[in-house]
Amino acid sequence: MDIRTVLKKELITLLRLENIDPEDIDDAAPLFGEGLGLDSLDAVELTVLVQRLFGVVVENAEAARTAFASVGALAEYIEARNGTTP
Repeated sequence: MDIRTVLKKELITLLRLENIDPEDIDDAAPLFGEGLGLDSLDAVELTVLVQRLFGVVVENAEAARTAFASVGALAEYIEARNGTTP
């Protein structure tokens, strides 16, 4: 399964996004603000999810801003660190 699809499914489950299917989430859409509307608490949950599923640690706030820009950016961040999918 494609890493982007895995991320979308996990986001929907973890964040309890109602009435959203993985294909409804654009890879380039922002995760925060205008996009999915995630907030700082969601960022913490997303950080834990990435570490649990992929063994990738988001090192600091600057890395988080880059990694959590979109599903596509997060997939690239994960692939660059270990290239592994669940």
